[in-house]
Amino acid sequence: MSDLLRTPERRTCERCGRVEHYEDGVWRADGVGDLYCIHEWDIDGAFVPVKRESTPAAEEC
Repeated sequence: MSDLLRTPERRTCERCGRVEHYEDGVWRADGVGDLYCIHEWDIDGAFVPVKRESTPAAEEC
């Protein structure tokens, strides 16, 4: 059995619209966004971090 642990590749703040991409093990921002925002990321229960060989992931990011 060879399960694959996935991470989101992109996330967006639902409050200020800041967009970040996951590269080389760190989140990288496309822009600053709102300096004082307490970010509310759009990653929720629909994202399935473990993808089994026989079961397709619920959502591809």
